[in-house]
Amino acid sequence: MPAGLSYPRYITYFTASLLTALAGAQTVHKFYRPLDDLNDLVEEELARRKYSNKRKV
Repeated sequence: MPAGLSYPRYITYFTASLLTALAGAQTVHKFYRPLDDLNDLVEEELARRKYSNKRKV
């Protein structure tokens, strides 16, 4: 095993790190809500690209 760890200890550390990463991601999405304005941002970008393409022609 990596770093000379036994399988049970490696699996324990891996599981703990996975759960910590998932909990951190959930916390970000719960408190900071980064995807709330995603639809607005996509619409703005599509409109900007559409306007940009019309100016090139």
